[in-house]
Amino acid sequence: MAQSSGSNGNGRIRSARCIALIGPYLSGKTTLLEAILARAGVITRQGKIKDKTTVGDANQEAREHGMSVELNIADCEYLGDRFTFIDCPGSIEFQHEAANVLAIADAAIVVCEPDPKRVPSLQVILKQLEDLGLPHALFLNKIDSFDTRVRDVLAELQPASSKPLVLRQIPIWDNGIATGFVDLALDRAFVYREHAPSEIIEAPNSIAERKKEARFHMLEQLADYDDELMEQLLSDMEPARDRVFDDLVREFREGLIVPVLLGSAENGNGIVRLLKVLRHEVPFVGDTVKRLGLDDPKSLVHVLKTTYSAHGGKLSVARVLSGEVGDGTTLSGPNGEDRVAGVFSLVGAQSTKRGTAGAGEVVALGRLEHAKTGDTMSADGDAVQAIEAPEVLPPVYGVAISVKERKDEVKMSTALAKLMEEDSGIRVENNADTHQLLLLGQGEMHLRVALERLARKYGVAVEKRPRLVPYKETIREGTTIRGRHKKQSGGHGQFGDVVVEIQPLPRGSGFQFGEKVVGGAVPRQYIPSVEIGVSDYLKSGPLGFPVVDVAVTLKDGSFHSVDSSDMAFRQAGRIAMTDGMPRCSPVLLEPVMQVQIAVPNDATATVTGIVSQRRGRIQGFYPREGWPGWDLVNAQIPSSEMDDLIVELRSATAGVGSFTAAFDHLSELTGKLADQVLASHKQQFAAE
Repeated sequence: MAQSSGSNGNGRIRSARCIALIGPYLSGKTTLLEAILARAGVITRQGKIKDKTTVGDANQEAREHGMSVELNIADCEYLGDRFTFIDCPGSIEFQHEAANVLAIADAAIVVCEPDPKRVPSLQVILKQLEDLGLPHALFLNKIDSFDTRVRDVLAELQPASSKPLVLRQIPIWDNGIATGFVDLALDRAFVYREHAPSEIIEAPNSIAERKKEARFHMLEQLADYDDELMEQLLSDMEPARDRVFDDLVREFREGLIVPVLLGSAENGNGIVRLLKVLRHEVPFVGDTVKRLGLDDPKSLVHVLKTTYSAHGGKLSVARVLSGEVGDGTTLSGPNGEDRVAGVFSLVGAQSTKRGTAGAGEVVALGRLEHAKTGDTMSADGDAVQAIEAPEVLPPVYGVAISVKERKDEVKMSTALAKLMEEDSGIRVENNADTHQLLLLGQGEMHLRVALERLARKYGVAVEKRPRLVPYKETIREGTTIRGRHKKQSGGHGQFGDVVVEIQPLPRGSGFQFGEKVVGGAVPRQYIPSVEIGVSDYLKSGPLGFPVVDVAVTLKDGSFHSVDSSDMAFRQAGRIAMTDGMPRCSPVLLEPVMQVQIAVPNDATATVTGIVSQRRGRIQGFYPREGWPGWDLVNAQIPSSEMDDLIVELRSATAGVGSFTAAFDHLSELTGKLADQVLASHKQQFAAE
């Protein structure tokens, strides 16, 4: 077999490797991590998710919801090689956690069930890996539950991958139960032992023909990228085993093929074979640095996760891409310079202080106050060549939040800032129109977990309520109106008198103020005050919403040499608007969003129906470039219909539908819907 590029002549490993475990929700990634740690001797007994005894998913939110809600990181050694496995959440609402991991991992293991319904979810993941150029293999989990032939499962899964899925093993069946497997590269048969290494056996005669057929097909797939191997196959020559392994290693590392392995993480089956494949075939950190296009880095660290302890201590989980990092090392990055205060190894929720970390290792670094997730930092003080940042996912779901107790407002502000550092999918926004503080994220469960973490970890209890729609209002007709403010109360009085013309403007014009005063009817120094008074009124028109697309022209008025003042003319302007606007046929305006929805094309018709039911207008749909079997649907949908769109969209698309949305225009809202909005607004105003 070809010698690994990260190994020296005596077999000692020069750097650790980082493997991402990724896959659809409930595919068994956390259980696979547990099985790997048990086989590597890190834990003495394999825990179970249902018993809440796994190394991964140790935080309270994951345990309560029975799902991964953040990265699970664990170090281990196997046959002298050191690995860091990072289990990435499978739920679409938490998959953004994987982005910075995949950027610097050496390879990914995609964990998948034998379920054709998972093909869309699988395609989303495989497309991400292909775009990154990250070598990846498929681990077909739950072999003990298969009721379909593996070759048929593979045929159903192949459309999810643009690279050929190369079956490395075939199962040995006994009365419908997978009792072992044949390794097609080794050309050996193994029998499963529950929670123990598999044992070599003689291949049963009953599968001899299937083994021959499957092995030849694997070799054919490899030969597509090796002309010499193709010639051997055409000449009916049996290729040397080392030649087969050389091709498997090269084609895997170059991302030409996706090897497929079988097993059952829950029973510990197929784990040793998987570890041996990783040990011999996964590239080392030097290859990863080249893949990332970094120029001969002397000492680089990339931050892939930020976390805060309950007591406020900051830990930056980082991969050492080159050089060494130890306690006291000074790291400089895009946001400043920090001195490392402790280096820690990670196994789930447990961190252990350790010595210097070398190239390839993933460690937690203490108190890098300037470091943020996604930063690349250097220990040399040189300018750092940054790794391309993963795309930040736009939020698709939101709620308004407020503290239950006013004394917690400052505390909440600090906690939300830390929450956003820990979770790149969270965004906090103050809406100037509705005066709400919005918590935005990737779905209902995502925000639920964020609020639970806010209460448990940072001691901030908040109330949540639906987002308000930023309605506006405008007018359909114009009028001319006088506004007079006169008050006498001893000494100087107050006097301001104006005549203004109010006219509608085309949609999107905003507010315009002008004056056509002649003969000094209103002294020029008071005209700006009139405009201020008009603007004051437009913050809440006759329907109770901000007024837009209105032109106001000051045409005439009068003043008093003693009693007139800026404040008097400001009040006069406001009075004129208060009296005149109700005469201008005010009308409610609702914001309309421009929406682009990405869906598998077998759900396109359903999704267009969903849009129509939400008063949306379909503008067209077309194939999604680079995504076979997917469509993009363009539509305009009222903002009031957007709140739970992602929930219905995911329900209709096996969890993979997504959308982007941006404000497009304001549209008149009349009839029963407008009446309901106005009644609700009055009720809310009365309650306040």
